[in-house]
Amino acid sequence: MDLIFCGTPRFAVPTLEKLVDAGFRVDLVVTQPDRPKGRGLELVQSPVKQSALKLNLPVTQPDRIKTNDEFRAQLTALHPDAIIVVGYGRIIPQWMLDLPHYGNLNLHASLLPKYRGAAPIQWALANGETITGVTTMRIDAGLDTGDILQQQQLAVAPDDAAETLAPRLAAIGADLMVDTLRALEAGTIHPRPQDNSQATLAPILKKEDGLVDFSRSADEIVNRIRGFQPWPGAYTKFRGKTLQIIKARPTTDALPPAELHADTNRLQVGCGQNTSLELLEVQLEGKKRTPAADFVRGYRPNPGEKLG
Repeated sequence: MDLIFCGTPRFAVPTLEKLVDAGFRVDLVVTQPDRPKGRGLELVQSPVKQSALKLNLPVTQPDRIKTNDEFRAQLTALHPDAIIVVGYGRIIPQWMLDLPHYGNLNLHASLLPKYRGAAPIQWALANGETITGVTTMRIDAGLDTGDILQQQQLAVAPDDAAETLAPRLAAIGADLMVDTLRALEAGTIHPRPQDNSQATLAPILKKEDGLVDFSRSADEIVNRIRGFQPWPGAYTKFRGKTLQIIKARPTTDALPPAELHADTNRLQVGCGQNTSLELLEVQLEGKKRTPAADFVRGYRPNPGEKLG
């Protein structure tokens, strides 16, 4: 089977590598242009480009694809059986959808129709899901609305964060894409429409999503901390400066929302529904990460002082 692979982030790399290992012919890798990064603003290759070059695969990096005649001619000349799309970061135009026999196949990091959108892993954690998974689907003109091909579940560990869950989903997703292609070749897959009434959204994260709302319960806040690492994180204000909450856990003590309670080694903050958080690791604006006990010794929060 001749494939074109479209992808950009680290999440997409295992799928590309598995397809090559499984013997599929990847005739072209399409990825986002190199981007400036860091203080020096040096151009950095995407993880998919780095992987493709190691695999000696041809790479193209168009700035745009919908109205790019040169890119369209390049793909058309390859006569792909399928186009594989994993976190590419561009809306796939209709001419690409119509090009291959098996269509454009997407690996999505949720059990569709739940968590359609750009940040399914983060929002699944933020909402406290204990089971998530991956879906292979045939892309259509909608946002993650195409027919489901195959799915694979994965349990979410209580201490999972986005940084730990994503690599596991990427690994099982890579295997699932290989299985999906083989089943399509064999004619054993029966695509099924999504139940739109069950759909939920996972929009791209914004900075303000990380602002901690202490009217939420402690469990809700902890889930959002897990889902929003490393960005936008979970943050509040302490004495006029931004305070990042890196790690925290629910406690049974009831404190007024946002109110701090400090003793020698512990720092707690009140939350909604008569719950509270024990802050374990924090980072004050302009400072390094620090255990909460060191923060208490350094800043000595006053009785009744509030965050936010």
